[in-house]
Amino acid sequence: MLTALLLIKSKRSALAELGSRLAAVNGVSEVYSVTGEWDFVALVRVRRQQQLAEVVTGELASMEGVKDTHTMVAFQQFSRHDLDAMFGLGAED
Repeated sequence: MLTALLLIKSKRSALAELGSRLAAVNGVSEVYSVTGEWDFVALVRVRRQQQLAEVVTGELASMEGVKDTHTMVAFQQFSRHDLDAMFGLGAED
């Protein structure tokens, strides 16, 4: 499974509805509206490299209302849940 995080700047006129349109794209697992320099973060999860290119450049980056994007492909995943499962065996709260 390939995972990419896509930072998205929206045109002002598209802010209200762009998030739900981004989330409706196949391969997009989650979309967050965020503060700061970027307006949205989309989490893309696909099985093949070609699918990643199709989703990111073919769908998301060219979507009406998208002003700019920055893509980061993940190498490894770490989560608190995984760490708790690994190191929390037998531990009591």
